[in-house]
Amino acid sequence: MPGTQAPPLVLSIQSHVAYGHVGNDAAMLPLQLLGIEPVAVHTVQFSNHTGYGEFKGQVFTPAHVQDVLDGLRARGVLARCTAVLSGYLGDAGVGEAILAAVQEVRAAQPGAHYLCDPVMGDVGRGVFVRPGIPDFLRKRALSQASVITPNHYEFELLCGGQPLSTVEAATRAARSMLTQLHHSPSALIVITSLRTDDLPSGQLATLAVTADQSWLVQTPYIDLHPLPNGMGDVFSAVLLGHLIQGRAVPDAVSRAVSTLYALVSRTESGQRDLPLVASREQIMAPAHLFDAVPVIG
Repeated sequence: MPGTQAPPLVLSIQSHVAYGHVGNDAAMLPLQLLGIEPVAVHTVQFSNHTGYGEFKGQVFTPAHVQDVLDGLRARGVLARCTAVLSGYLGDAGVGEAILAAVQEVRAAQPGAHYLCDPVMGDVGRGVFVRPGIPDFLRKRALSQASVITPNHYEFELLCGGQPLSTVEAATRAARSMLTQLHHSPSALIVITSLRTDDLPSGQLATLAVTADQSWLVQTPYIDLHPLPNGMGDVFSAVLLGHLIQGRAVPDAVSRAVSTLYALVSRTESGQRDLPLVASREQIMAPAHLFDAVPVIG
């Protein structure tokens, strides 16, 4: 229809698998359902994710990623993006191409979000990325990101391996780390899969921290074995989508957590992927909204 407003563009630089839902293949549908147009640049192309065991494919070189970005630049696409989303890097050198793209996007759109999901590892699996990536994330990416979404394990890695056993300790560490993020009034750290000694064992928490406020969202713990892959990728995409739509931080975090809970709770035992297509209505309007409760102190 004439006069229809074009949807916001998000540059999403992540992994790609032909089969399964991780990286860009976990982020694209949620962004689209939230009325946002993803511009997907792949850092790897694999047949399937590691949850299925053996895989084929390759990690793309920084030159390849830069080539794709050059093509987008020539079309004027980068200047029209309102946010950048990055996840699994594959190679630390790719990270530098991402940061250059972030700076270019911000030159045209100064208020553009850069949501960096610092994918490094998880409890039980340890660090599963190539050497050099954790250092790149700590020393280079944090200073450009306006939002980061580490899980509990990754957040402790970003803090130098310091164990965080209480919500108060995690909040203090996040507030200290905020000073390292891109200078922005909207700087935000969201720690997922938070399990500390002062939280109920049957609950899983997500902690959101800004310069002057913090919130906790708690959901029942779903004991799935194995857990589906791509949960962090979906969470980050949904969170960014709601932030782009202008939702306040507690509302955006509440909706992202509630969507992920709804998808995980609808995942059959033994499935390696979230039911993104079958339960797509949960991305737009999750069945139950878990409140983001202010953390006092």
